[in-house]
Amino acid sequence: MKSQDIGLLLKLISLEHQENSSSQDRGIFTWPHDWRDWESHSDDIGQPLLFPTVSSEFRDFAYTTRNLEAETGISKTQISESLRRCIDIGLAKKDRQFGVPRANKKALFEFIISGIKYVFPAKLGEVTRGIGTSFAAPILQNDILSSGELIPVWPDARGTNKGQAVEPLFKSATLAIKKDPDMYAMLALIDSIRLGNARETNIAKDKLKSFLE
Repeated sequence: MKSQDIGLLLKLISLEHQENSSSQDRGIFTWPHDWRDWESHSDDIGQPLLFPTVSSEFRDFAYTTRNLEAETGISKTQISESLRRCIDIGLAKKDRQFGVPRANKKALFEFIISGIKYVFPAKLGEVTRGIGTSFAAPILQNDILSSGELIPVWPDARGTNKGQAVEPLFKSATLAIKKDPDMYAMLALIDSIRLGNARETNIAKDKLKSFLE
């Protein structure tokens, strides 16, 4: 397994959320106004926001390797290989009705809470400019108060915060989160688990479970 496999599975979960939502819920104006932590750019808006309202048309485009590459920054070749690996080990499967790949959310959650900090650990590094993650991301800001120390950030030239560097779970994660608030939330929650602070981990697990149910 590679760390980008987890990133791809999270994107499949986000797409399934969008697929099952109403057409109104797919519009950019329904997104929280404060979930961005970087200087905005027109390329940040992901293609799923512009999809047709009909679920079949959404699926026809959303799950193509071309779109998954655009949304995650993972190459089409690597996406195909990641899907094969995930299906082989039971973390993904093909939807019997629609034929699109689906994450095995229960198995993925079990792996994240039990194994991800050992397989893909994270640690705080040098001070840098970046995008807030873990308790510094919007998903956790109202639940965990900083004690004044430097916040954890993903290094990014367009980030608006200064803090201690945390290597993202996969190389193109900062591209993926700029296109999708669910990806930002899930990856930030996973970083809380990867970093290993007990209180943050417990809160992150509860919130992550709601994404994966």
